Amino acid sequence: MKEINVNTALHTEMVDITHQIQALVPAGLASGICHVFCKHTTAGLTINENADPDVQCDMEAMLEKIAPWDDSTYRHFEGNSAAHLKASLMGFAQTVPVKDGRLLLGTWQGIYFCEFDGPRKRKVVVQFIKDMDCDA
Repeated sequence: MKEINVNTALHTEMVDITHQIQALVPAGLASGICHVFCKHTTAGLTINENADPDVQCDMEAMLEKIAPWDDSTYRHFEGNSAAHLKASLMGFAQTVPVKDGRLLLGTWQGIYFCEFDGPRKRKVVVQFIKDMDCDA
């Protein structure tokens, strides 16, 4: 099990962490899964397109419509209910198959850390589980 640090610079930000995770794949892992877990309640994880940055902009804009930061009906005393809601919508974990030492993501897919209450120093746990049925 490994941890990666994600330092965010903006209040809302989607950070591509695919390469950091790929770099952690154990040498010789022929087949298995990579489980990625966000240790925070105001940030999440998603897998989405990594070719056009407008996709992330569109996602951030739509999430702001769904859970606006300045909604006066929130009751949470810290004032960051919107961040909690957005993180829950994104989810806190992603699982990706691994084959021949590579994450089996689609051509246009990347793994994104989704910051909703930044800037902050964050941690993501990455765990690899070997396929025990694999001959290699």
